[in-house]
Amino acid sequence: MNTVPCPEKLLLACYRIRLLAGPEGLSLPPYKGSTLRGGFAGTFQRLACGTGTRQCKSCSLRHQCPYALVFETGPPPDSEALRNYESVPRPFVLEPPLETKTEYAPGELLIFHLLLFGHALNFFPYFIVTLDELGRRGIGRGCRPFLLAAVEAVNPLTGEEVPVYQSGDRVIRVSDLSFTAGDVWKFSKMASQSARLRLDFITPTRLTFEGKPAAVPEFHVLVRNLLRRLSSLCYFHQAFTYEADFRALIARAQVVRMLRYSTRWVTWERYSTRQGRKVPCGGVVGWALYEGPWAEFYPLLLLGEFLHVGKGTVFGQGKYKVVEISDGRAKT
Repeated sequence: MNTVPCPEKLLLACYRIRLLAGPEGLSLPPYKGSTLRGGFAGTFQRLACGTGTRQCKSCSLRHQCPYALVFETGPPPDSEALRNYESVPRPFVLEPPLETKTEYAPGELLIFHLLLFGHALNFFPYFIVTLDELGRRGIGRGCRPFLLAAVEAVNPLTGEEVPVYQSGDRVIRVSDLSFTAGDVWKFSKMASQSARLRLDFITPTRLTFEGKPAAVPEFHVLVRNLLRRLSSLCYFHQAFTYEADFRALIARAQVVRMLRYSTRWVTWERYSTRQGRKVPCGGVVGWALYEGPWAEFYPLLLLGEFLHVGKGTVFGQGKYKVVEISDGRAKT
């Protein structure tokens, strides 16, 4: 039986972030990913920049600087792959809350998740210090402050949770609940695999095919995007090459056909400080039902639940859920 090779060494970590709205409350957009990422990036840069210039492209320290490695990642000088890419995937995802409410009363709780990949796990304390500082500077309309109340490390495979930060003492506790792609592959063997598979696209998912946005989430298009993201994360953020016969994998993915789908294109805007204007973002949400020999791709699909897929993953786009179908009933 053909199988998708496992990138055994790829590290992942998941953290649950709890914020409390400050005395003025918070005013946020319905989709909060870009707001969290925008304020986060600027504050991270101020704290991490060793020269004070904040000019990453011309800085001689960019290949050692935590900010440049996380937010301005580019191919290193000796890179043999993706040399023509202006940038490569960022080694983190900010998963915003799915709620669309925009106003938070003073003291009201807001929860989101932070996912780190590869060497970015080493910079976790920077993320906590940045969030703490960002709370004083404020986010959203009016740049209103918030309190970083608590952070928990979470292992979604085992269900383990450990507190790593509490606002009461502001101490960052080292607690490793990271897991590997190899663990995901092992976990995938515990699940049954039926003839049909449904994927629920939870946040806007912008897949590309032949250089253009894909309006329909064909199975092979999803697999292409997942393999591209996975191989880049392995190479640039954990310094190993994901060895796989990509052409053969895509050929087999093309055999899996889409039976039905119900998706719609969702568009939202984010403000780009770099471009000085609002930038349209978006992707499909909804579901798609597939049939065929998809079983070998099951571990890859489960890994993709954590990695996200497509464009705008740092804002939380590309979040999906694997749902098996058996005897007309869905099994998550």
